[in-house]
Amino acid sequence: MHTIIWDWNGTLLNDLDFCISTINVLLKNRQLNLLDHYSYKEVFSFPVKDCYESLGFDFSKEDFSISAQEYMDIYNAGVSQCKLHAGAIDVLQHFKSLGLQQFVLSAMQQNMLEQTLKHQNIFDYFEGVAGLNDHYASSKIERGKQFISEFNINKSQATIIGDTNHDFEVAQQLEIDCILVADGHQSKQRLVATGARVIEELPQLKSLLP
Repeated sequence: MHTIIWDWNGTLLNDLDFCISTINVLLKNRQLNLLDHYSYKEVFSFPVKDCYESLGFDFSKEDFSISAQEYMDIYNAGVSQCKLHAGAIDVLQHFKSLGLQQFVLSAMQQNMLEQTLKHQNIFDYFEGVAGLNDHYASSKIERGKQFISEFNINKSQATIIGDTNHDFEVAQQLEIDCILVADGHQSKQRLVATGARVIEELPQLKSLLP
């Protein structure tokens, strides 16, 4: 049986605009240059700390935990206003009807991840949900290794679906196939540069998998 492991933010959840507006609050508070869609998609990356430093945050003057918490406070307060990407529920339902197992592997904090999935009424599509245990989005790779072992996932029959080059890195480290969707937090050019399969939008998955 094929297994699909979904990223959440930017892949199923369309939180791009909200993330840009949130990081811009932090940038404005520090008198740094603001981001538009193009510049955000070109700079966003993991680890998040490195991304912040590239934007001009000075962690010799301010600990990363301060800006990380400031971001999460704004994000958590408003994420319920974000919608799913077009076609997300249709694709989830399609794979469910085929009997495929579906999971979520996310850099979002575990409790918040479960809460947002339930808010979007899609929690029950997934056999399991794995988030991180802090706000610093440090390692989806280690969490993924635990997750694969916990659910006894057959890596040769699995596909990770994400929206960033980090999702591809995670897939490589976990030795799992990867498809990237150019409808999230990074530009299509950056995704194509990984060598992964890249699609424009979620509904295309129905003809690619299983």
